[in-house]
Amino acid sequence: MKLLFKQRLFSWFDSYDIYDEYERVVFSVEGQLSWGHCLHILDGKGAHVGTVKQKVLTFLPRFELYFGEEYAGCITKEFSFFHPNFTVDHNGWSVDGDFWEWDYRILDGSGGLVATVSKELFRMTDTYVIDVVDPADALSALMVVLAIDAEKDSRN
Repeated sequence: MKLLFKQRLFSWFDSYDIYDEYERVVFSVEGQLSWGHCLHILDGKGAHVGTVKQKVLTFLPRFELYFGEEYAGCITKEFSFFHPNFTVDHNGWSVDGDFWEWDYRILDGSGGLVATVSKELFRMTDTYVIDVVDPADALSALMVVLAIDAEKDSRN
């Protein structure tokens, strides 16, 4: 399942639309005014399905993940020199990125591919293509990409 992740133009807070391969909006993301990033994920019908919330005052960047209102775990950036690495504690996933921080692979606990993430260059806003192996993992993969994008945004 391919998802196209596009940041909206002219938005005060983080806001994104996530499209499927048929250009239908399957998720939308609305940022909330808070200390650190707080991103609410809505399904295509506008129902709240998840939240990605940045933990502040941590040594390494950390984001809590919620499915609905239920805490599911967190994603933490690992200390590394040449390319970004993240761990996702709720499902044993890990994320490794390339040197330029444009392409990422999400791997399961046994090293199997869950999703690939590629940043599209030469766009006015942040745009990523998320290719998810199992459509059931789409929301979790989206949450990972939101956390990575928020972490990068916090550094800039």
